[in-house]
Amino acid sequence: MSIDKTTLKFLKDLEKNNDRDWFQHHKDLYVLAQNNMKDVAKAIQSGLNKKDVIEDARVFRIYRDVRFSKDKSPYKNNLGIHFTRASALRRGGYYLHIQPGGSFAGGGFWAPSPEDLKRIREEFAFDATPIRKIISTKKFKDLFGELLGEEVKTAPSGFDKNHPDIDLIRKKSFTVMRSFKDNEVLDSDFQKEVVRTFEAMRPYFDYMTEILIHDKNGQKII
Repeated sequence: MSIDKTTLKFLKDLEKNNDRDWFQHHKDLYVLAQNNMKDVAKAIQSGLNKKDVIEDARVFRIYRDVRFSKDKSPYKNNLGIHFTRASALRRGGYYLHIQPGGSFAGGGFWAPSPEDLKRIREEFAFDATPIRKIISTKKFKDLFGELLGEEVKTAPSGFDKNHPDIDLIRKKSFTVMRSFKDNEVLDSDFQKEVVRTFEAMRPYFDYMTEILIHDKNGQKII
């Protein structure tokens, strides 16, 4: 299962003609692209469920909320799918982003709640050895490179800016990403490669889940 050529072409054309009149005259192409994404979502969900439990696969709408944005373009120039893992015992989410020249499979913990963020930072400050072991494996580095995420400039309140693991502690999000070229997105085995990519996130997800279902004293809270 792959992304159709017509889906990428629609997104390319939309980027050049991002206005309501053009979209209304080509809405049938949007429907085809949306249906293609739904089929890909089902195929990926089926593959993931062999080793995980996915409770929902949601294809995002293409319409932008422009109320508080300087960019008043009415439509996104991409299509995305979010895969939600089932229950609080399976933390972390998977995301597939399709955009000509900018497709990627990503996941992790984007903008966690203040409580979760504090708990993650506490654990990294106490002992970052487990997370560093995970993100330094060859498989992780080959697929994702490094752990991503916006950071505070120095140190979060209550943490030492000179802590040896401050590079992890100062993060506000903890995500990973693997880019795909257009020819890879169009390949017939694309769905399988996305599933393989998401499965490679599991050691990271599993460890972060262990952090978030225990308090700093090691007591289970869920």
